[in-house]
Amino acid sequence: MDIFTQTTHLHITTWVVAVILFLIAAFMQRDSKGRKILHMVLRLFYVLIIITGLTLFIEWSSSDPMLYGIKFLLGVLTIGMMEMVLVRSKKQKPVTMFWALFAVFLFATMFIGFMLPIGMDFF
Repeated sequence: MDIFTQTTHLHITTWVVAVILFLIAAFMQRDSKGRKILHMVLRLFYVLIIITGLTLFIEWSSSDPMLYGIKFLLGVLTIGMMEMVLVRSKKQKPVTMFWALFAVFLFATMFIGFMLPIGMDFF
């Protein structure tokens, strides 16, 4: 297994774990200590997602720089919406729009990611 395959697997693993942790944290009690701890762990996963995504972007963007750039931007926006849902719900502010944007950005990021040459051939 080469380094690019390992980086791809690490990237996929980090975002799958992050989405699961996000969903768990989002549905926990707002003021629980467990949610606060889970939120901090999730922020660590955000950093890991960005580092592995940036590594893949640098290695593969020469084949189609615009598509990889769009995917990177959508990934960062997805992370931003995850953070907005958790922070705004803690402050008891409306989060419906951020949930919708999270779903749209996550779908778009995954769609483009699977279309790319190092993605899986679902389409």
